[in-house]
Amino acid sequence: MRIQQLSELLDYIAKCRLDMGKLYKRLHANADSSRVKLMLEYFQQHEKHIHDTLESYIEDAPAKILDTWYQDIVFEDFLKRCNDTVLPASMDEEQVLELHLDLENRLIGLLEKAEELTSSNDAKSALQDVIRVAQTQQKRLVHSVLRMDDI
Repeated sequence: MRIQQLSELLDYIAKCRLDMGKLYKRLHANADSSRVKLMLEYFQQHEKHIHDTLESYIEDAPAKILDTWYQDIVFEDFLKRCNDTVLPASMDEEQVLELHLDLENRLIGLLEKAEELTSSNDAKSALQDVIRVAQTQQKRLVHSVLRMDDI
């Protein structure tokens, strides 16, 4: 995927979140463990929430930030990665969490790469805020999953 504008990048990240949700839905249908199913349902809701939050951010962000141009940021075909990902029906919570963190860290890495390449201070600051929120949400999700173990 070749990205040239910040608005494209954020739209792409939002779409990737929906792709992750679809992956979790597919894995849910194949999972044996009820705890894993519960976790995958939680992840689906989480991805939908992040997608919606990003879409709201895009709607409210100033055009001068969204119109920031890049000299072609290249990123993997994330949809293909999600579609090609398979876990056995006997998957456990740790495998699902590892998968989620791998996918999410790839998206955060893309944001960090864009932030490094950004010359506009306003766009750089906006990206830093998005990255900070993504990392905070990731920590909260991990804490929520760890609390599930206590149930």
